[in-house]
Amino acid sequence: MARQSLERSISAGLATRYLAFAMLSTAANFTVQAAVMQVAPSPNLMPSMLAGTAAGFGLKYVLDKKWIFFDGYTSHGDEMLKVALYGLFSVLTTLIFWGFEIAFWTVWKTDLAKYTGGALGLAIGYISKYALDRKFVFKTEEA
Repeated sequence: MARQSLERSISAGLATRYLAFAMLSTAANFTVQAAVMQVAPSPNLMPSMLAGTAAGFGLKYVLDKKWIFFDGYTSHGDEMLKVALYGLFSVLTTLIFWGFEIAFWTVWKTDLAKYTGGALGLAIGYISKYALDRKFVFKTEEA
């Protein structure tokens, strides 16, 4: 009974951290997108989306590695593989994010629609990403 309570508490703490880190990464993504649009306004969304995605990726990788999966350094080769797999899964889940963002922008053509679609796509992507990272990148003992 006590073990189940402890496991629920750990799971709740992990979920809270993951959600907070996803929100921080999303905020970084959207902030960089907005900054790019301010500096170089364009009807083409790609420059702002690429810059925002890069900012969100870097922040999320560092936070996930250290505070979600508690993953330490093993070897240069292992780290390169982790970054490559994390990047591959990021690309796949980013396609979900971009698909929603572009679809919402195309249909409604407003900033609110663009960011709503982006937020929905990011949420779906982050849920998928956690499962992929847990199983293939950081390979936690429970996975």
